[in-house]
Amino acid sequence: MMKTVAAAAVTTLFLAASPVAYAQAPSAMGPAHMNPADLAKLTDARIEIIKAALQLTPDQMKYWPAVEDAIRVRAGDRQARIAKIAETVGKGSDESALEILRNRDPVDFLDRRAEALAQRSADLKKLAGAWRPLYATLSPEQKRRMAALAVVALHAAGNALEQRRIQFEDDDEWLVILQ
Repeated sequence: MMKTVAAAAVTTLFLAASPVAYAQAPSAMGPAHMNPADLAKLTDARIEIIKAALQLTPDQMKYWPAVEDAIRVRAGDRQARIAKIAETVGKGSDESALEILRNRDPVDFLDRRAEALAQRSADLKKLAGAWRPLYATLSPEQKRRMAALAVVALHAAGNALEQRRIQFEDDDEWLVILQ
């Protein structure tokens, strides 16, 4: 039993870390360049890991479709945001980073950022709402497994954010912008 949870946690770590790391640079290989079928397979794998780790009972399975739908909507919206960023970056690929920043409309940037955050918020609220009825039926052991998966996924996301922060600190172009 514990081996199953550990295997699911390790698998979740690799599945969660890869796309977050790729998202650091939309021009690099990663979700922005994966085809929709590959992204659907990745989402399917994540969903199966969660289901396998929780080992839902038949009574609990009636709550699962709403959770799965919320996961799929969130993944699709995330991919759409990444694709939009890649498109924006692609439009300015013939300009230097300094030129891009000089020509950037900060108000438009704030509007786009607010829109993206509002979408993420709506997706997370839908996901929480979908999980709530199922979570109420989980046994203490299932709740521990769910918490373990969440910790692994959050740890992977935190590592990716830290790598992105380090990348920006090390990037000489950012030093020019700050001067």
